[in-house]
Amino acid sequence: MELSHRSKDFGVILEDLEKVVRELLNVPANYRMLLMQGGGTGQFAAVPLNLISRTGKADYIVTGTWSSKAAKEAAKYGNVNMVFPKVEGFSGIPDRSTWKMDPEASYVYYCANETVEGVEFQEIPEVPEGVPLVCDMSSNYFSRPFDITKFGLVYGGAQKNIGSSGVTLVIVREDLLGSPLPVCPTVLDYSIMAKNNSLLNTPPTFAIHVMAEVLKWAKKEGGLEEMQRRAIEKSSLIYSVIDGSNGFYSNPVESKSRSRMNVVFRVGGAKGNENLEKKFIDNAAAEGLLSLKGHRSVGGIRASLYNAITIEDVKRLADFMKKFCEENKA
Repeated sequence: MELSHRSKDFGVILEDLEKVVRELLNVPANYRMLLMQGGGTGQFAAVPLNLISRTGKADYIVTGTWSSKAAKEAAKYGNVNMVFPKVEGFSGIPDRSTWKMDPEASYVYYCANETVEGVEFQEIPEVPEGVPLVCDMSSNYFSRPFDITKFGLVYGGAQKNIGSSGVTLVIVREDLLGSPLPVCPTVLDYSIMAKNNSLLNTPPTFAIHVMAEVLKWAKKEGGLEEMQRRAIEKSSLIYSVIDGSNGFYSNPVESKSRSRMNVVFRVGGAKGNENLEKKFIDNAAAEGLLSLKGHRSVGGIRASLYNAITIEDVKRLADFMKKFCEENKA
């Protein structure tokens, strides 16, 4: 992929990518597609740098590690209102009646799926009229259909469902462009990136090529409705094993907020048994079931069921879990 990013050949790749993104998400003409670098962490800063200038204030719905980090970053650039008080441990999404939103906020921000805690929004939050909704979809982008017209901006790193690491897909409504804070770096300025068709500097060309191919695959497989159907089937297989294990496996997330992408659980009781969990990971690896160790901040086990994981893969994990439970439940 040592193509010039300004060459005709790479231009075709960009055109193909934008076409399939717009088709899969039904993106209207008044939204711009930006290909940026820095991952989700870069967008923690880019969002307030570009959007908070309208009122100097923003609302953050904090339901896990990543939205918490985003709120902390945004506080460097304006006043951040936490929509509800910080909860002790993230095990779900607090009832809407407890939320306090500022109708003068420049935007409302949330993370659709928290990979660390296994918490996922099943519905798009309602926000005050006229306040743009911003969403980090890094870990469930293109895993289900959604109405993009309800958002001012959505973004996601490619490395979960839509490609390899190195590129971040931002989709932003045009009326939100053009008012960055004076300190906004040029490379994070949405309006400049839009004006330059994401070619201000050399983009991650190979990662962009991979993203285009992956999204063409998703379309060929049946689109986002099919990705959603598979996600429900895959996650239900694992949750059914957990719920049917008589406490040997435990999932701390309330059922209505359980993630379809990241199933987190403990082995050997609600708080987990360290020796059993190590044995689980080692035995799973011997069966070719990899990357099941939970995030370092919370421990336990995490099964990530992104689009590329097949139903057959998940059935293998479910069968292993049943066998491991039978052999170790005593």
